Amino acid sequence: MEYILEVFLDDYRLGKIKGSPVESNIETVFGGELKVLKVKVGEETKNDVLKAFETARIDSRACITDTPVAFKRALFEEIAKQKSLGEEVVKAVLGRINEIKELAAKESDFLPAPEIETD
Repeated sequence: MEYILEVFLDDYRLGKIKGSPVESNIETVFGGELKVLKVKVGEETKNDVLKAFETARIDSRACITDTPVAFKRALFEEIAKQKSLGEEVVKAVLGRINEIKELAAKESDFLPAPEIETD
């Protein structure tokens, strides 16, 4: 089975891939409001991602979601560097998994949980 990692694009990211072969693979979602690249991976790579991040899961569209921001950022950087959406970009990112896990551990420091009143 094939699984998908989605990488959402803002203007900065669009600029980094402009003119590359990857640009022709941009898709729009949510009524054209967001642009996204989809990286397809196989069973083994999917398992490696799920093993690396306890929050990661597979949704009903076969997308691997709930990965840390640090992983998503590194994935985009690797796509821009290799100018590819092949499974090799994910494998390259997984090769730096310890560094990415360190960055991911710091994310909770930057994104505090919202305060909810329970009166």
